[in-house]
Amino acid sequence: MPTGQDLDCALSEVEAATGGYVRYYGINCAHPEHIGEQLPSRWLNRIGVVRPNASRRSHAELDEATELDDGDPQEFGALYAEMAEKLPRLRVVGGCCGSDMRHIKALIAAGV
Repeated sequence: MPTGQDLDCALSEVEAATGGYVRYYGINCAHPEHIGEQLPSRWLNRIGVVRPNASRRSHAELDEATELDDGDPQEFGALYAEMAEKLPRLRVVGGCCGSDMRHIKALIAAGV
């Protein structure tokens, strides 16, 4: 998270501020591996959107980059599929920075 807090704390904060009103949460703008490492088990049923970056680079590295890093589409799809297996209410899939149709096709090939 840009604030430095972990995903569990961020979701808890939103949940408290809205009185549990949010139907499902979305996560974006981090590599699938980075998201998968941060998934808090108590929120798995409430995450409905995941749109990860194609690049493994940190946000600081991406901010300084002069070219968009498209990562490895096959790895992206495989890691996304692993992550998706943990999210029973996942409704919206896609990609964020650096992703394109190759990444979406890799998601489909991986069974997402």
